[in-house]
Amino acid sequence: MSSNLFQSRPWLAAYAEGVPAEIDEPTQTLTEMIEVAVKAHGRRPALEFFGEVTTYSQLGEQIQRAAEGLRRLGVGKGDRVAIVLPNCPQHVVAFYAVLRLGGIVVEHNPLYTARELRHQFEDHGASVAIVWDKVVDTVAEFPSDVRPARIISVDMTAALPLVKRLALRLPIPKARESRAQLSSPPKLRHPITWKRLLDHPRLSHRVAGPALEDIAVLQYTSGTTGTPKGAILTHANLRANAMQGRAWVPGLVDGQETFYAVLPLFHAYGMTLCLTFAMSMGAKLVLFPKFDVGLVADAARKSPPTFLPAVPPIYDQLSRAASRGTVDLSKVRFAISGAMSLPVATVRRWEEATGGLLVEGYGMTESSPVALGNPMGPTRRPGTVGVPFPSTEMRIVDPDNPDTDRPLGETGELLVRGPQVFQGYWGRAEETAATLLPDGWLRTGDIASVSPDGFVTIVDRIKELIITGGFNVSPSEVEDTLQSHPDVEEAAVVALPRSHGGEDVAAAVVLRDGAKLDPEALRDYCRTRLAAYKVPKRIVQMTDMPRSLIGKVLRREVRERIVSP
Repeated sequence: MSSNLFQSRPWLAAYAEGVPAEIDEPTQTLTEMIEVAVKAHGRRPALEFFGEVTTYSQLGEQIQRAAEGLRRLGVGKGDRVAIVLPNCPQHVVAFYAVLRLGGIVVEHNPLYTARELRHQFEDHGASVAIVWDKVVDTVAEFPSDVRPARIISVDMTAALPLVKRLALRLPIPKARESRAQLSSPPKLRHPITWKRLLDHPRLSHRVAGPALEDIAVLQYTSGTTGTPKGAILTHANLRANAMQGRAWVPGLVDGQETFYAVLPLFHAYGMTLCLTFAMSMGAKLVLFPKFDVGLVADAARKSPPTFLPAVPPIYDQLSRAASRGTVDLSKVRFAISGAMSLPVATVRRWEEATGGLLVEGYGMTESSPVALGNPMGPTRRPGTVGVPFPSTEMRIVDPDNPDTDRPLGETGELLVRGPQVFQGYWGRAEETAATLLPDGWLRTGDIASVSPDGFVTIVDRIKELIITGGFNVSPSEVEDTLQSHPDVEEAAVVALPRSHGGEDVAAAVVLRDGAKLDPEALRDYCRTRLAAYKVPKRIVQMTDMPRSLIGKVLRREVRERIVSP
């Protein structure tokens, strides 16, 4: 690709009105950012959890008290503190309290297995962990050389409104079931409770806050190579991405918006869009411990969302519920989708249901996470992931030689560079060098093409390309073809190894109501639209696709189900 395309940056013409080509360099750490928000929006609601509201002033007070409690436990600058919590007010407080001391937040999925959690704890070596009470015993049973010295147990129900807390104590099966979903007293003797941690005065000692270049978060990701590892994100990285997100949506009004946190805060996407971006502009953040249409409908009656970051399956469920009249989404003006491809049909349904805009963004944990996005306006182009964010550059290169740019019109590996790009992987110099080039370019591991005016289309992941008979097959291309068949609701395409070497194309499909699987008919349909080597050798039916907590199809599990139905 000609470097002139990058130097001229034609995509700037597609930016929504008021979006700058560059953002200012960050001058505030995340700690300073939240302190400014507390001062500017003190009386405004900061958090809402099942109707219970925490103002910015109250949030600031709790952060200071939690920071003092953590300081007395020995947490200081550079110390890793593990957070293993669903979305709840305690999660937000813990995040900023750790940062206030110059500590490093290590986020974890509380639904991980003991093996998955242990691997991460072995890697980062946190001596303090703030843990959902349902998971405390799992962490406490780690071997002594892995187990944190201090475990703080969090009862999420303590953040509920009083009437809901009382209702959970009723001696009826439904109340017991609801209580068990939210909380379970650990067997660990004498754990430090969250209440005890906050039972301190405000942080009174002269504790120096972090610097912009200090590490704020270790965010675990499989990255481009498969093995989970901690991406190092600094205060400058995360603050810059929040600033880029704010610049991308000039129609937002500081102190007036309501964000819905249906994405998990422990995920890079939820962390930036909700924990930092929302807080930076004084928004009200409505927290959901898990996504549930009924919970969203209940919350929308009191606090209608105006900005809703999510993933395509969530938009589909909510737009269908809105069409049935079970949830009111009429106040949602802006929505940004990420983590997976956004179907054009999903955009259409959502915008019909809300009257607002839904655009696709693109990024990865290593870019804090957003690097590209569709403009929030009439120039958006559904089916693409948009154009580079302000202060972000991109290249399309030869995957085997990233120093060589591909000509315009050819596909290649997408590289990005900007202030949001991470500093490397925790304790993994070799993998850092393979992903982060010396001049700051981040190898995304995605194969992409760029239009002459700068819009990017992701073709596939490098690691997910199927090699059959010497040819490369894009799973996405085959999936799109299958999903265009009237009987197919969803498809996932994977490689199955051949006994004599090479790979076969295989597909799992979810059929629409009333349809029956006819593998040969689907193959015939594919043959009219795809080269013969791309047609799936094997097609199996599934009732639903295995997904991650944010709704991403887990190809590894799809492959396992096909092999062992």
